[in-house]
Amino acid sequence: MFQKLFYNLVKRYRHSTVPRWIMLFMDICLFVVAFVVAEVFAWRFEGTVTWNAVWVNLAICLVVTLAFFYLFKTYRSIIRHMGLNDIFRVLVACVFMALTCGFINFLNNRLQVVPTKNNIVPSYRIVIMLYSMLALLMLLNRFMILYIYNQYFKRRRREVNVIIYGAGAAGVIANNALKQDIHFEYKVVAFIDDDKNKVNQNLDSVPVMRARDVLNQKFVDSKKVSQIIIAIPTIRLMHKQAITNRALDLGLTVKSVPHISLWMNGEFTATQIQDIKIEDLLEREPIKIDNINVIREVLDKTVLVTGAAGSIGSEICRQLLQYKPKQIIMLDQAESPLYDLQFELKNNEPYKKYVDSMAFVIANVKDYARMEEVFETYRPNLVYHAAAYKHVPFMEENPYEAIYVNVFGTKNVADLAIKYGTEKFVMVSTDKAVNPTNVMGATKRMAEIYIQSRSTEQTHFVTTRFGNVLGSNGSVIPLFRKQLAAGGPLTVTHKDIIRYFMTIPEACNLVLEAGAMGEGGDIFVFDMGKPVKIYDLAKKMIQLSGLKGIEIKEIGLRPGEKLYEELLATKENNIPTYHPKILRAEVRKYPIDAIDREYGELQDIMYTLDDRQIVAKMKSIVPEFISNNSIYCELDKKE
Repeated sequence: MFQKLFYNLVKRYRHSTVPRWIMLFMDICLFVVAFVVAEVFAWRFEGTVTWNAVWVNLAICLVVTLAFFYLFKTYRSIIRHMGLNDIFRVLVACVFMALTCGFINFLNNRLQVVPTKNNIVPSYRIVIMLYSMLALLMLLNRFMILYIYNQYFKRRRREVNVIIYGAGAAGVIANNALKQDIHFEYKVVAFIDDDKNKVNQNLDSVPVMRARDVLNQKFVDSKKVSQIIIAIPTIRLMHKQAITNRALDLGLTVKSVPHISLWMNGEFTATQIQDIKIEDLLEREPIKIDNINVIREVLDKTVLVTGAAGSIGSEICRQLLQYKPKQIIMLDQAESPLYDLQFELKNNEPYKKYVDSMAFVIANVKDYARMEEVFETYRPNLVYHAAAYKHVPFMEENPYEAIYVNVFGTKNVADLAIKYGTEKFVMVSTDKAVNPTNVMGATKRMAEIYIQSRSTEQTHFVTTRFGNVLGSNGSVIPLFRKQLAAGGPLTVTHKDIIRYFMTIPEACNLVLEAGAMGEGGDIFVFDMGKPVKIYDLAKKMIQLSGLKGIEIKEIGLRPGEKLYEELLATKENNIPTYHPKILRAEVRKYPIDAIDREYGELQDIMYTLDDRQIVAKMKSIVPEFISNNSIYCELDKKE
């Protein structure tokens, strides 16, 4: 019966806190106990104690004690969340009580209000004994309540054994935050730190160890560790990636503490510990660009960005706004994404302060009349041309649309830039334009060829060429995330397929920098680092998700797809520029008369709507266009 009553009591008051009046009452009771002990102590060492003196001492000390209880609000703490500040408050309150009573004794000695020999005013011995005992009893009482709560009232949560990498301030804060988590019972089994002075010491009773002694299978298995938290907000990117890769190999879930600037209201909680994302493993050290060049290029200029609602176009817009153009015209044919961009820029920092310089235009680059209206209205000084169809399999099935947007859409914008005196035209191209094996890549190469031939003294044309960007619309990483959310499998086209990756901000940084350095007719290629195997990427994403039993399925190359991309064609060379991440490609130049004739013939063929004839003409314009895994492969057979 008693057991059932205790169970019901626990169930009923599990989420309750000890009322303030009860805490105050308990503290007063503890004061009485401490006072009795102090008076016994005084009687033992100071001789006879009269009842009159006891009552006066009690009255003085009680008034002082209640006053400081009220001033320091010692009874208001929520015991289950008691921390160092609460302990410190109790100690400081008791120190002030002792000092006040000591000061009363001092005044009495100086003024002789009451003869000292009567012991009516609390002596120094009584004061020190009383408040030392009171502080000890109050803290013991709180720790006892906390122990009872943790043992009997606290809801049992699933235990998670954790390693924290970093025994500095962020590691301590992360450790404290884990203790307050309401969903899991985190147990930190070890801190790791690279500082030799911290190794072999204890932090909150947890050992600080070297990485090699912790990040091994024996330690992980013996301690049943399932997570590692990287608690060094300013950690170097390469170091973070090395830790993450090692932890993933050990089957651990990897999380990290964000930079202090991202803490909510300047405070940190366990819910802010972030999962490591695949972008963190592919990201490279931030690229530094020469802002002076870009400022000189953009400041007080009117800028047109086509494809502004896309992944690259929208980031170019965000970055351009911070260089204070006179006006930026964001143009796209996609209504909903452009609306989303408009809402973001007009309502979020740091962009909304530039709202007066924004214009949003719905238009299609293949519509010459509409594009001319835009140029005539805004007269842009600079054009960043990011509008394009980019999905290889779709364009393989729809070459008519691919050519009209990617080739003739680019031609429209380029011709209008010359007609209306635009100073510079910067086109965003792709590594798929190099030795293209698909319609999409070939259309981008044709666009490169056209604008490269158009540079004049008045209008300079510049091409920037790079590979895949992390997280862009329709790219492999968002696809893998959707497949993971659905429980798998993750699909790769071929086990050996590799791709270059950059982050969107990094790519756009380089587009702006390359655009600023271009002098006309240039094709700039970006240093993409090491290529990434898509199969390995899929494995890493499964490890990061913490899911088990997710299959990776090989489905075969899609039409037009190739195993690897290139940044330079076989007959092209590259020349270094002043920026180590940007190279200038030396490419074959085409006579402008031949280009106009070829593109005119292509436009005539477009009216037939015959895909085979259209693609055949593309191959004659771009001889290196050799189809792969496509219905157009037969057009490459030599008679």
